[in-house]
Parts: sequence; C-alpha cells; structure tokens
Amino acid sequence: MNLPDYQYLPAPFGLINALHLLTLTLHFAAMNFVVGGVVAVLWAGFDGRSEHPVVQRFVGLFPTAMAATVTLGVAPLLFLQLVYPHQVYAASIISAWYWLAIIGAVITGYYLLYGAALSTASGSGHRRLLLFAALICLLYVSLAYSSVFSLAERPGLMKQLYAADPSGRTWNPDAGAYAFRWLHMILGAVTVGGFFVGLLGKDDAGAFRAGRNLFLWGMVLAALAGFGYLFSLGPHLRSLMRSPAIWTLNISIVLAAGALHFFFRRQFVPAAALLFISLLLMVYTRHALRLLQLETAYNPASVRVAPQWSPFLLFLACFVLALGVVAWILRLFFRGARNR
Repeated sequence: MNLPDYQYLPAPFGLINALHLLTLTLHFAAMNFVVGGVVAVLWAGFDGRSEHPVVQRFVGLFPTAMAATVTLGVAPLLFLQLVYPHQVYAASIISAWYWLAIIGAVITGYYLLYGAALSTASGSGHRRLLLFAALICLLYVSLAYSSVFSLAERPGLMKQLYAADPSGRTWNPDAGAYAFRWLHMILGAVTVGGFFVGLLGKDDAGAFRAGRNLFLWGMVLAALAGFGYLFSLGPHLRSLMRSPAIWTLNISIVLAAGALHFFFRRQFVPAAALLFISLLLMVYTRHALRLLQLETAYNPASVRVAPQWSPFLLFLACFVLALGVVAWILRLFFRGARNR
C-alpha cells in the first residue's frame, strides 16, 4: 500500500511567503506594543508613576494587545510550519519541554497583565510586581522562539543534538547564533513602546519626553544589536551582502531613521507608516537569511505545488475582514482619546 504524499505546498511559495511575512509583521507590531509598553511603564520614569494617565491607558490596553499578539501569531507560525515542516518539527522535538513551556508562559503572562489592568491595590508596587512578572514570561517566550527557530536552520546541529539526547530537554547550545537576534528584537520592541508612549502622551510634555528617549535610545541600541547579529553570521554574512536582501536591510534602516525624524516633529502618522514598513522589510531580510542558511539542505521553492484554493480564499476573506474590524476599533479608540 502506498502512503499519501504530503510533500507539497497547497499554494505557490510566493503567495505563502507574502502572507507569512505580512502576518508575522502584524504579530511583531502587537508584540512590540506589549513588551515595549511594559518596559516603558516599568522604567520610563513617568511623573506620578502608576497614577499617570498614560500609564493607566497603557496598562488598560495590555490584555487586549496581548490577545491580539497571540491571535496574530497563529497564522505566521502555521505558514512557517507549512513551508519548513521537517526543520521546525525537529527543532521543537529536540527542545520539546522548553517549547511546551511556552504555552504556560503565555497563559501566565496573560493573566498577570489582566491582574495589572484590574488591580485596585493602592500604590504602584503591586501593579509593578505583576507587570514585571508578566515581562519575565514574555521574555522567556521570545527567547524560546529564537532558540528553536535558530536551531531549525541548523540541520547538522539538530542531528548531533538529537543523537546525544532525544529526551526533549536540550536547549540550543549555540547562543551566538540567536543571542544578538533576540536582543535586537527586544530592543526593537522598546523602540516601538517609546513610539506609543509619545503617541498616547503627545499632549503631556513629560510623557512625550519619556517616549522620545525610549524611541531614540531603543533604536540606537537595537541598531547596535543588529550589527552584532550580522557579524555573528560568519560565512553567511558574505552571502547576505551579495543578495538583494542587503538592499531591503539598508532601506529599512533609512526608514527607521525617517520614522524617528517624523516622531520628533510629532507627525505620528508618517512616523507609524515608516516604522511599520521598516519592520516589514526587516522581517523579509530575516526570511532571506533563513533561505541562505538552509540553501545547501533545503529549498522550499523547489517543493511541488498542489493548489488548494478554497482554504486560502477563506483565509484571505477572514483576514481582510479582521483587518477592517481592527482598523475600525483603533479608529474609535483614538477618536475617543482625542475627545477626552
């Protein structure tokens, strides 16, 4: 009896890739709001601490933003597993216990953010403790993802690690392959958090100054971590420099600087647009780097395509509808903020 052949893509690789990059960028945008916002609330130095209006608005939005982060993270994860099934599966099996712990960390962090938003305890100590604990959970999730997905790009290392210990308790030992990458992502989240601090506190001089400092120094430190990540690539750096992805990387850097310029001038719409496009181009650059690292082992563009258009059309319809609903909700939120 011949077993069914599941080695195919249900849509052209270009379409799957485009949807993956777009949904992953949206996921990162929501995640950056949560992580960067928590960092801003804990350490931005607002006057009045927990009683500051910007802090109150941020903390009240955290549960909703966390829900958006989780929801928007499902699609890119499924697209990734669709194109790289063997690599992602093998890496998650090698680090199975750490991978499964992500579920507990997400649920715990979600409840902690709800606890902070609903906290009625006097003073800021209780709320800050809840937010700090939630931040620890979020940092663990991001670090575990970085570790597993970096391992998925190293077939030789996966084979070696699984042969040495198949128990699922192996953490990716090559920290140099993902430490700067993870740090760049977290500092980028701080940058986005600074942007939202300035946006929500644009009418408050102290809040805008705190957001401006976070935006500026977060971007500077994220750039340094990004360069550290590039130099940690070893022989793959030369391949990246010769690929078209180097242009998207340079353009994303220029756009990020442009976003900073408009932010300082309090022109938030063009700043947000440039920041989002810069994030999208960086996500594309990271995707191109993954292809270069797997070049000798796996080429997803060569996988057989057997289109299944009805599920994709259903996904696209739901996706566009969801984006419209989110845009409407955000419009109502910021319109209400202007009226207060």
